[in-house]
Amino acid sequence: MSALKAKIEDVFNEPGCDKNRGKDDKARKKGCSKPLTPGAAAGGCAFDGAKIVLQPVTDVAHLIHAPLACEGNSWDNRGAASSGSSLWRTSFTTDLTELDIVMGQGERKLFRAIREIAETFSPPAIFVYSTCVTALIGDDIETVCRRASEKFGLPVVPVNAPGFVGSKNLGNKLAGEALLDHVIGTEEPDDATEMDVNILGEFNLSGEFWMVKPLLERLGMRIRACIPGDARYHDIATAHRARATMMVCSTALINLARKMEERFGIPYFEGSFYGISDTSEALRQLASLLVRGGADPALAERTERLIAEEEAIAWARLEAFRPRLAGKRVLLNTGGVKSWSVVHALQEIGMEIVGTSVKKSTPEDKERIKQLLKEDNHAFESMAPRDLYTMLCDHKADIMLSGGRTQFIALKAKMPWLDINQERHHPYAGYDGMVELVHQIDVAIHNPVWETVREACPWDDDGNLVEAGDAAFVDAEAGPVAAPVHVFRKFASTTADEMGEC
Repeated sequence: MSALKAKIEDVFNEPGCDKNRGKDDKARKKGCSKPLTPGAAAGGCAFDGAKIVLQPVTDVAHLIHAPLACEGNSWDNRGAASSGSSLWRTSFTTDLTELDIVMGQGERKLFRAIREIAETFSPPAIFVYSTCVTALIGDDIETVCRRASEKFGLPVVPVNAPGFVGSKNLGNKLAGEALLDHVIGTEEPDDATEMDVNILGEFNLSGEFWMVKPLLERLGMRIRACIPGDARYHDIATAHRARATMMVCSTALINLARKMEERFGIPYFEGSFYGISDTSEALRQLASLLVRGGADPALAERTERLIAEEEAIAWARLEAFRPRLAGKRVLLNTGGVKSWSVVHALQEIGMEIVGTSVKKSTPEDKERIKQLLKEDNHAFESMAPRDLYTMLCDHKADIMLSGGRTQFIALKAKMPWLDINQERHHPYAGYDGMVELVHQIDVAIHNPVWETVREACPWDDDGNLVEAGDAAFVDAEAGPVAAPVHVFRKFASTTADEMGEC
């Protein structure tokens, strides 16, 4: 545990984080993690964060050393997609029981599980995750992994991120540390070039990185390693030979980007593939770093030509949505990079942003929001569900874009909602992804279901059916509303017995 404590203190003292640099020495060592409430899982624990970062490594066996519930609650917690192996979707756990814990059988059971996986699946590596239970009883997973690696002849990587040590974001960083300590730099590639790049923090949600990768390939860039989206173990092991690194969207893996620059001399920048202008800027930044690292100077000119071509195509496609979406009001309740990255494109087609959450946004993100939005009160740190509901009921927004946790607020208010977080089923990255996002907004707003659910109920406050001759009846929210003719016809011909059967 002392080694884990030292690792956590090192991760908290992160000089690459702009927010951290503004703190005094005492506050910097405390980091940004808030203490977790025992029994509360909202927001995710450190184990959950580590699993999020590493599970999309597709050809690795992910073994959870814990009781069954730890794996059951965290399995497949991101909609990452794979173009190759599906081993990562096989759930492995030691399934510790009370008897195993009392009798001290945890380490032996872990070793046997590693042997079974190695013999049955022959993966290039096995990642072993500690959890609250196994960390509290003192199981030494690092020693077990080292012995198993020697015995079975394959890398067995300990991921020491038990849930009780902190938040999901801390787990993200501890997963990055595990890659630095045990994976990156352990193999040498035989095909390294001056055009190799790393992409960090890209999860390939719904396969959206596949919409960006062809752009990089058209410029002659090669993805040495995408961590973790659609990643392979051997690609990550050789990631130290890339010439430039892009850290996508958040600062979850800022420690990994900074230490790879320190150890291997790989320059990095923070960028985003959400939104047209941000995708273009990311391509420019990658080209600039590669040229400075020795790539052909003509790369910059090729990049500008590609950007001009792709932007023209994307804006032409978005123009088709302008007549249907101009003047529509959007409420963004997401935070992070998406709090501003999609704003510009939505404004360009005539939509109005009436509010955006900045809960997970960096100071730079907030500054961009101020430049994009006319009024400062359109940016909010957090908004209570009751306030979101009131805002939607008062028709101050035509659609809400958020994660799955707040979808029921919009649905209760009978207003359109679109998922733009990790549970989504549509890719929104790159130029094509931005067009897809606008298309999904158009589909959601103009879905005929909203007219149906907003129709007044065909019964009065006492539960009696409205008679066919009545011209109108009262809706609790909308007031007097004319009853649809088809409703009268349907219920006028329905007997009490038939309704009872329903």
